[in-house]
Amino acid sequence: MARRREQTSQESRDLILAAAAELFAEKGYRQTTFADVAERSKISRGSIPWHFGSKEGLLLAVLEHSVQTLLQSQAEQPPPDAEGLDRLLAEVVAFLRLPISKLFVTLLVEALEPDSPVHDRYVAIQTAMRERVQTWAEGLPLPEGVTPRAVAVAVMGAMVGIHQQWRLTPDGVDLDEAFGALRFLLGGVLKPR
Repeated sequence: MARRREQTSQESRDLILAAAAELFAEKGYRQTTFADVAERSKISRGSIPWHFGSKEGLLLAVLEHSVQTLLQSQAEQPPPDAEGLDRLLAEVVAFLRLPISKLFVTLLVEALEPDSPVHDRYVAIQTAMRERVQTWAEGLPLPEGVTPRAVAVAVMGAMVGIHQQWRLTPDGVDLDEAFGALRFLLGGVLKPR
């Protein structure tokens, strides 16, 4: 009996998380209410604070869940070669096509606000992603004065920028074509030393 109750509770939590992620991506954090989440998830409004404590707690749980999805899709570090680059960019494009990735674009604006409840978590997410690219770049034959850290910042900037442009004008930006161009640009540094 207790096991079934625990399972039902987890199912409710998952439905709330999915609904909140969609709504935060569509409307933004500040414009989304518990009533919106309850309606979308088909779970009672009172269950939301019971599971997450507050709206901020719900947002942080959505972010944590989204980050886990992202990190699971990027579990293996590709080697710093052309094949590794292809795998890295393919993983990024696959993640960006997931509906949840829209949340990262929507919350970027929220994270820029000094009093934002997601600022620190968003910084941690970007730092983790940048460190992953930096680790990959450490094996590249970089020209003098170009550090793996700088490469990671530039690559992350390109990926975030491409994603934002695609989300704003999906008919005007071909995601695969744009990442193909990024792959071409990065391919120049993959030549052996």
